Amino acid sequence: MKSEPIGEYDRRVVILTKERGKISAFARASRKPGNRLMAPTNPFSFGQFKLYVGKSSYTMAEADISNYFETLREDFSGAYYGMYFLEICDYYTRENNDEIMMLKLIYQSLRALTSHAFSHKLVRVIFELKAIMINGEFPGVTSESGLQESAVYTVDYIMRTPVEKLFSFTVTEEVLRELRVFCRRLCAKTMDRNFKSLEILENLE
Repeated sequence: MKSEPIGEYDRRVVILTKERGKISAFARASRKPGNRLMAPTNPFSFGQFKLYVGKSSYTMAEADISNYFETLREDFSGAYYGMYFLEICDYYTRENNDEIMMLKLIYQSLRALTSHAFSHKLVRVIFELKAIMINGEFPGVTSESGLQESAVYTVDYIMRTPVEKLFSFTVTEEVLRELRVFCRRLCAKTMDRNFKSLEILENLE
């Protein structure tokens, strides 16, 4: 989910896994040119990681990446949407928790960002709502929400639909505007953190 330099050549990475939730690991010498772990320790890398368990941390030994989401590296806006999604995953997930739903959500959301079928703004709305729902913090839609019937239907659809089938619809610009306002308020109430990528993202939108 994220990577930061440690020392002269190493990196500390945070990985969201099926088996153990969110874990941190050290990738030794991964910043040296030509090192086999250089590419796998970049954000948006999905695949299988082989880790060794130490006394107080994990060490990455190998990685077999199935999807690097290369197109996001060429899409400035899409990359910041993706980084924002990763920050929300980092906020919600924990070590040794069952985080399979969040793992599926971030994967499908990044796929949607690389597709021309969905606007980035719609992908963001769907991701934010589903993440809040998965983590049991969605309060429901009340009469004070200000949402029209079509927007309420969209929220209900997002709640009921499995993550794998979530990105299968579009909405009108009017509905999208309503949902964006609704999500901003909801995120402000449920997430007590300032996300660095969101500050840049808001300027892009």
